[in-house]
Amino acid sequence: MKNDLAAGVLPSKYFGANAAWLRLAVIAYNVLTALKRLALPANLLTARPKRLRFLIFHMPGRLVHHARQLSLRLGTALEGLAMCMDAVRLLPLPS
Repeated sequence: MKNDLAAGVLPSKYFGANAAWLRLAVIAYNVLTALKRLALPANLLTARPKRLRFLIFHMPGRLVHHARQLSLRLGTALEGLAMCMDAVRLLPLPS
């Protein structure tokens, strides 16, 4: 957490702001750990947040509004898109 999620450098001199920063870093760490264990393939189980960011979260795309429809055009390889769709299917639905 200290290096990957910026928990090592506190952003403010105020205790409350630093506490909120640290809590957000802990929440981000827990969400990424749950995502890796529940939805992503086994080869990404040991991936650091930087690798996940470049594989999953920074997918280039464009929202296109045409003929009264809004669509998302992704400019990525099909295997990356297939991995993301499989991950979404494996995530548990809120009850």
